[in-house]
Amino acid sequence: MVLIKTQRDTLLAPLQSVSGIVEKRHTLPILSNVLLEKKGDTLTLLATDIEIQITTSTQGAQGDADGAVTVGAKKLQDILRSLPDTAEVSLILEDKRLQLRAGKSRFSLQTLPADDFPRMAIADGEAKRITVTQKQFRQLLAQTQFAMAAQDVRYYLNGLLLLVDGGELRAVATDGHRLAFASMAIDGSLPRQELILPRKTVLELNRLLSDNDEPLVIEAAPNQIRFQFGHINLVSKLIDGKFPDYERVIPATLRNTLTINRAALLSSMQRAAILTNEKFRGVRLVLAAGSLKIMAANAEQEEAQEELEVEYGGDAIDIGFNVGYLLDVLNNSSAETVQWGLNDSNSSALVTIPGNERFKYVVMPMRI
Repeated sequence: MVLIKTQRDTLLAPLQSVSGIVEKRHTLPILSNVLLEKKGDTLTLLATDIEIQITTSTQGAQGDADGAVTVGAKKLQDILRSLPDTAEVSLILEDKRLQLRAGKSRFSLQTLPADDFPRMAIADGEAKRITVTQKQFRQLLAQTQFAMAAQDVRYYLNGLLLLVDGGELRAVATDGHRLAFASMAIDGSLPRQELILPRKTVLELNRLLSDNDEPLVIEAAPNQIRFQFGHINLVSKLIDGKFPDYERVIPATLRNTLTINRAALLSSMQRAAILTNEKFRGVRLVLAAGSLKIMAANAEQEEAQEELEVEYGGDAIDIGFNVGYLLDVLNNSSAETVQWGLNDSNSSALVTIPGNERFKYVVMPMRI
């Protein structure tokens, strides 16, 4: 039975949208597969890892009859990528195997029954709905996601807090050493709700969202969140936990502030980072009237020093930071200048963007 007959890109584009969450090796073999479901000329693709589920659909799938099958997602994607752009592809279902034909190329792939493919249950009850643009939400993620923890035992830090409060949507991420906060205005006024998105969900959204003004619909239920944009529907479980009180972490008062060109500071930091200790990655910042020195040293007693002329007349401060934390915030901003707020060499620093109250980045000092 010819299940699908279509152009290569008609099949490859939606497959790439869903296959990012597929694990190559899984305790459940079927979770390494993608579900292909054809009805009329509509082809629906679905992938899941039990925590996240992505569904997308495409038109233009010809074939003898309707049907559904699951097949290895990565193998199918690799085969399609290797074919010529203009190739016409046929998927033929025969004796529990899927034959893929394109020109004189032939591939025979193992399948598993579509009925055995696990689907996430969509949460019942009324969900809070927010509509923003893809570009706005992607920027919100870009300003905060780099501060998420990766494998912290405090599981709620391995994700990103989305906080809906009135007419504002806030995103907060922290790994215990630094914290990134960003917010945006939304239509309407919604009751306060805290949602912790898993790290994998955040990274997948960042990959899939476009920098355009197309709508993104977010529906938040008590233990689940759904994102609908373009032809993509992404459903994710939420992390069950209590996120730290980020407002207590952001310094309320700052004695010393410094405004500096972001690109110049980034270049100096990148050069100094070359000679930092690989394990601790510490740099010293020495602030004095009109001058900022950035110094680094390593176990081989090699040293780097960068000096920038700055407009500064506050206290003399000698403070250490993990240079990776500073590079993250500078790389993920497009602002021309950044503002640095400090109290003393033992207190957290606050990085902001002049004229922008919707972004804050707190970084803890380190002993060097």
